[in-house]
Amino acid sequence: METIQNAPLLKVEGLTKNFTTGNGTVRAVDNVSFEVPKGAIMGLVGESGSGKTTIGRSLLRLIEPSGGKAIFEGQDLFALREREMRKWRSRLQMVFQDPYSSLNPRLRTGQIIGEALSTHGLAEGAARQKRIAELLTMVGLRPEFADRYPHEFSGGQRQRIGIARALAVKPSFIVADEPVSALDVSVQAQVLNLFQELRKNLGLTILFISHDLAVVEYLCDFVTVLYLGRVMESGPSSKVFSSPTHPYTKALLSASPVPDPQVKGQRIMLKGDIPSPLNPPTGCVFRTRCIHAVAACAVQVPQLEPVESGEAQDTDSRHVVACTRRGQI
Repeated sequence: METIQNAPLLKVEGLTKNFTTGNGTVRAVDNVSFEVPKGAIMGLVGESGSGKTTIGRSLLRLIEPSGGKAIFEGQDLFALREREMRKWRSRLQMVFQDPYSSLNPRLRTGQIIGEALSTHGLAEGAARQKRIAELLTMVGLRPEFADRYPHEFSGGQRQRIGIARALAVKPSFIVADEPVSALDVSVQAQVLNLFQELRKNLGLTILFISHDLAVVEYLCDFVTVLYLGRVMESGPSSKVFSSPTHPYTKALLSASPVPDPQVKGQRIMLKGDIPSPLNPPTGCVFRTRCIHAVAACAVQVPQLEPVESGEAQDTDSRHVVACTRRGQI
C-alpha cells in the first residue's frame, strides 16, 4: 500500500448530527473531525450505530448536518445553500450498500448511468451512448449490457453498475457506503480491486465505510475508528492496525479473523451492550464497556491527541487517539 503524503482534499471539523425523536435527541454524530488526503482511501469503521453512514450522507448533504464544517477543495460544503450545493454535486458522489435497491428496476442500465449525464448536461445523443459504453467497460462490464435491466445481473455486477453511475459525472471524491457487505467473499475481492484500480487510474479520493476490518486493512491508506458517534482513534492504516492504542480499537482487532491458523491472538471481550445514543455515558462514551476505565473517564471528554511513539522517528502526528488514559495502558 502506498504512503499518501498529499494535502487533504476533504477536512471535516466538528461534524455533528442530531435527530429529534419522541423520546428525545439522538446525537448520531458528535463533534467528529478527520482529514482525507487527496488520492487516498480513508476507511470509517465501527459497530452498527456508530455513525458511519450518517457521516457519509451528511458530507454529501443527503441529510443536513447539525453543525461543523466540511472543507472540500477549499469550500465549506455545509455553508452552501441548496442551489449552490448543486454545482458541487458532480464533484462528490456516493456508492450505496445495496446495489439492487439503489438502482431503478424500471430503467435499463444505460438509462440509469445516462441519467447523471443528462442531469448535469455532460452528454447527449451519440456522445451520451459512447460515454455509457466507456463507463461500463471501465468497471469491467460489456457495453452491450446497457440494454439490460438490473434484475438480469448478479449482485457484483449490479454494484459495478452503481459505481459506473457514480463515475459518470467525473467526481474527484466518492463515499462508498458498505459497498461490498452484500456480496460473496470472492466477489468482494473483485470489487475491492476495482476500487483500487479506479483510484489509481482516475486519481479518485474515497471515503470507504465498512464494519469489516479485514477489508479496511486491505484497501485503505487511513482509518478512522468510531464509537457511538465519536472518533476513538484515527491515522494511517499501517500504524492503527500494527499499533492500536485505544482499547476499543484493540477489541475490534482482537475479534477480527486472522487468515493464518497458526496465529492465535487473545480475544478482548467487551462487557455489556452499546449504550443508547439517547442517553450516552458522560465523559468517555466507551467507558461503560472499557476494562481500563477509571473514575476520571466518567468526567473528562477525551480529545484527539497524537500517539506518542517510543522512538521519535517512528512518531506519526496523523495517528491520533481520544483516551483519558492515553500512554498509561
